[in-house]
Amino acid sequence: MQSAAPALIASGILTAVGRQRMGGVNQDAAIALELPNGGLYGVADGMGGHAAGELAANLALTTLTQAYLEGRGTPPKRLTEAVQAANLAVLKHAVGESVGMGTTLVAALIDRGALILAHVGDSRAYLLRDGQLQRLTNDHSWVAEQVRLGLLTEAEAQNHQWKSVVNNALGGEERVRLELFGMPIRAGDRLLLCSDGLSGPVPDAQLQELLSRQQSPEQLTRLLIDAANDAGGPDNITAVIVDIKRNQAPPRYPLPRRSTDGPEYADLLLSNQRGSSVMSYMMLTAVYFILLSIILAPDHRTLLGIVGLLVLMGLLLGQRYLQTRHVERRSRLSLTAVRRAGAYEDGQSGADSRR
Repeated sequence: MQSAAPALIASGILTAVGRQRMGGVNQDAAIALELPNGGLYGVADGMGGHAAGELAANLALTTLTQAYLEGRGTPPKRLTEAVQAANLAVLKHAVGESVGMGTTLVAALIDRGALILAHVGDSRAYLLRDGQLQRLTNDHSWVAEQVRLGLLTEAEAQNHQWKSVVNNALGGEERVRLELFGMPIRAGDRLLLCSDGLSGPVPDAQLQELLSRQQSPEQLTRLLIDAANDAGGPDNITAVIVDIKRNQAPPRYPLPRRSTDGPEYADLLLSNQRGSSVMSYMMLTAVYFILLSIILAPDHRTLLGIVGLLVLMGLLLGQRYLQTRHVERRSRLSLTAVRRAGAYEDGQSGADSRR
């Protein structure tokens, strides 16, 4: 009798109110959902007053999970559509006393030997590999933008009075902007998703030291929550840890690449994914018919090879043209978003406060 294969993933999830939040309301939420070839994990950090922030975070993750499970197509496409659905759900409920509510979101999909991340706001994802901690996400916040522009240092940003102002969140507008990218993963990798209630008071060096310990994800989430509380616990605290226990073959679909221009509109990401899939299919079809023609007509293989090469070059040029148009359109829309977008401020009570 063959022994069962070791589990692909082990995970731990924990959230806490923190020590300085009034009323004991936790506006953080988290999910850890096992899937046949991996899992779906997420952290959301709500804003817009106590009740509204709690509703926004839980509504976003519930909708994300349901939309992903009911979706069709490749996992990157399904995850993008699920984030879009979560955004619309939050926006739909932002009425009456909940006007102005929103939430951050960082979602991690493990699919075989790949990690796909979707990110909106300032909740973070980290990867511990070979003892080294790498931050995978960039904050969508005012101070982070100033650091990227060279106008603030990391130390200045850490203590800035506006460090809690995010400039991108679910529920802000009908067309959500997100960062979506994928990367290969391997046995021994450890993934951390967290709200800024952890990443704010606990420095990266301490996160690395704690995550490097040979303890289970469940034990480590408790250590991380304790560390944030020991540092003052100024905010709600949430941590999700995922350990990759064994290697898996990479998925057959192409992994989305990280954009250098920050968050993109979900509909543009979906359009780009569809375009890439169609173009890849056309190129594979062209190669198949070229090889078949050469086999069936070996006397004309030189001519057929030249014609086939020209066809492939035409398809590649067409793909490059479509990508260029996509970048130009994204740049125009991003500029419009910068002009229209408001800032979401956390750390205050009332309709425009977080948690």
